[in-house]
Amino acid sequence: MMTTSYFRSVCMLLLAVAWSAITFAQPVKNKPNIIIILADDLGWGDVGFHGSDIKTPNIDRLAKEGVILNRYYTAPICSPTRAGLMTGRYPNRVGIRQTTIPPWSDFGLDTSEVLLPQVLAEAGYKDRALIGKWHLGHATLKYHPMRRGFTHFYGHLNGALDYFTHKREGEVDWQNDYEPSKDKGYTTDLLTDEAVRCIKNYAKDSPFFMYVAYNAPHGPLEAKDEDLKLYGFDPSKPRYGKGGPDTDGLRGHGNTMKQTYAAMVTCMDRGIGKILQALKEQHIDENTLVLFHSDNGAAGPNSGSHGELRGYKFDEWEGGVRAPAVIKWPAGGLVGGKQIEQVMGYVDVLPTLKEIAGVKTPSKKPLDGISMWPVLSGKKQSIDRDFYLGNGAIISGNWKLILDQGRKKMQMNGDVLFNIPPDYSEQHNLKDAHPDIYNRLKTAVAPYDAIKAPREILTKGPKNGFIAPKDWKITKE
Repeated sequence: MMTTSYFRSVCMLLLAVAWSAITFAQPVKNKPNIIIILADDLGWGDVGFHGSDIKTPNIDRLAKEGVILNRYYTAPICSPTRAGLMTGRYPNRVGIRQTTIPPWSDFGLDTSEVLLPQVLAEAGYKDRALIGKWHLGHATLKYHPMRRGFTHFYGHLNGALDYFTHKREGEVDWQNDYEPSKDKGYTTDLLTDEAVRCIKNYAKDSPFFMYVAYNAPHGPLEAKDEDLKLYGFDPSKPRYGKGGPDTDGLRGHGNTMKQTYAAMVTCMDRGIGKILQALKEQHIDENTLVLFHSDNGAAGPNSGSHGELRGYKFDEWEGGVRAPAVIKWPAGGLVGGKQIEQVMGYVDVLPTLKEIAGVKTPSKKPLDGISMWPVLSGKKQSIDRDFYLGNGAIISGNWKLILDQGRKKMQMNGDVLFNIPPDYSEQHNLKDAHPDIYNRLKTAVAPYDAIKAPREILTKGPKNGFIAPKDWKITKE
């Protein structure tokens, strides 16, 4: 017969074992799966929850169930945003600020930088997939995504490839890990299918990290008939992209640029819906952190929309750098249906996810971004900070300064200071009315403008005689 003392000893042993299991297993189990969904050239005004007529029911549902990040900032162009997203550092520190990495360039993201997937590897994220557009270097294998912390890569190295043929500079750029892929289909659909496949494969080995970088709705503007028909396209007429541009924004005499753009956005939205559904079917949607945003503003008025904002892609006006953004993580306590006004953005993603994943290792290089988890979790109402937008532009709380640096596209006539909110459309220059704030921000932006990287992207035209490698397969070390 079991004595009282023996029974007590057994119970204590079982409790010790259970406590040990909780202590060592629970933190890993509770770490969320992480999915970053990045749209390409999606304008502020191109989602339903910002009043767009474009059909985006799944993005709108994500906004309803998640938290809208109303003042989320990026760089005004693609490669710089991707560099900052991956490093947590302003892209001019690595020579990527004014332009993207073109096909003929031997430039790539500095290999001494520690990237987000490498940080998450420290936290036990065994599966770390990049699905979609890389655009951070392709000349040698040292720039390849799978040399930068990703365990799987499916998509394309370059930007602006054909949606149907997958060609850039005459060669197919469609990759599966280190090898060219022969998969056929519309790129948006292929990326969605791969994301769903990975979710099913990774679900049993949580936590995992996926970076789904759609090339939609970036040009070339090409859409499927089934999506074009949602916007009144007559398939008996030439589609957009056939023939030269007309003065009324048409090509050929078929659908408009706006119809094609809208169709591309809706196709991407459908893909996002499939990704969210896959999470639900695998019963991991509650403990999956989903962050959605665009990489910069809309390319121009004939396609995307900046909504109430001013400016487009390439501009430091709000329409170029303020992106539609939503985050969702039910198990993390992010209550849906809220909107946060905290100034935050692309360089904050790495430090925020680093804190959520529990990585304590200090960063090898100083981060420009800061963790937004205290605000997202409700522990803090706001964080005072300066956010550098590039080219003499900086945000500090509700104040935004842009220095006139002679950039023709900005069409400025002197420095400007705005109070945002309420002046989201940047119409009222308060520089003279608030000289103290103007001078303070002018001093604050100077060190960022003075940053000089040891190497910059080649910004002048294509290299003479450039020939793309067969299937864009990287072989050079």
